[in-house]
This record gives sequence, structure tokens and C-alpha cells, in this order.
Amino acid sequence: MKEARVFLGVGTNLGDRSANLSNAQTAVSEFVIIEKTSRVYETAPWGLQDQPDFLNQVWEGTTTLTPLDLLHHLKEVETRLGRKPSVRYGPRLIDIDILLYSNLMFKSAELIIPHPHISERAFVLAPLADLEPDMVIPGMQHTVSQLLGRHKSHGVKPVES
Repeated sequence: MKEARVFLGVGTNLGDRSANLSNAQTAVSEFVIIEKTSRVYETAPWGLQDQPDFLNQVWEGTTTLTPLDLLHHLKEVETRLGRKPSVRYGPRLIDIDILLYSNLMFKSAELIIPHPHISERAFVLAPLADLEPDMVIPGMQHTVSQLLGRHKSHGVKPVES
């Protein structure tokens, strides 16, 4: 398998959120060469509102894994780091999503690439814009910055380091 450029969206709202992001990055580095990371953003919950705020980040890197193998490896990392099954869009210790995989448009029962909600989520678009503001997402006609600009008050703010 040749190398693919991937963007991963990462979120956490339980426990030591900063440590969760760091531990996840270390674990994912076993199979993705992470080349760039966005700033960390604190964001209001999306979907289920009655839960703590999230820390979100996007990582850019390369992998030789296929999309489905990458998904399975990411799910293993989530489990290894302590993620437990819960209600959809509920609180979670760690969540790692494949946002983009090269210029691939892919759909299976397990996985859709680009991530099907990428254009709706400012907590993904803001950190993605840190890395690639002028990138056009496959299947869309607008840049990441243009998509982010459609979100008036998005409740996403950079965390001071």
C-alpha cells in the first residue's frame, strides 16, 4: 500500500482532557506519522448538550494503512485508552475520526470518507483551517476556511497553552 495523507479529528471531554489528547497522539503515532497538529480548541458539545465541553484537535500525517485498517487501528487505540461504549454523541474519554484520506471518496457500512459531518462541525473545521485553510474537501466546492465562515457563532475557542 502506498502512503496516504490523512487528517484525523480528535476529541475528549472526560478526565484529564489534555493528557487524553497527548496519550492518543502517542498511540496513533505507532501507525500514522503525524507531521502537523492544529491548535487545541475548547468547544461546546455537539448533539447531546448536557455534558462537559470538549477539547478538539486535528492531526495531519501519513500512513500506509488502508482506510478500513486505519479505522480498526483507531478504534483499538480508543479502547486501549479507556473509551467505553455510550450514548451517541455523548461524553467520551477519547474519540478519533478519519476526516480525510488523501483525495479519496469512500463509502462502506463502517466508514465514510470524507467524514459525513465535516462541513457541519466548526469544532472540526477550525482546527482543520489551522493546517489547510485553502484545501477543498473532496466532493465539496468550498475551501475549509469558506466552510468555517458559514458558522456564525460556533462556540469554538483556541486553548491558551
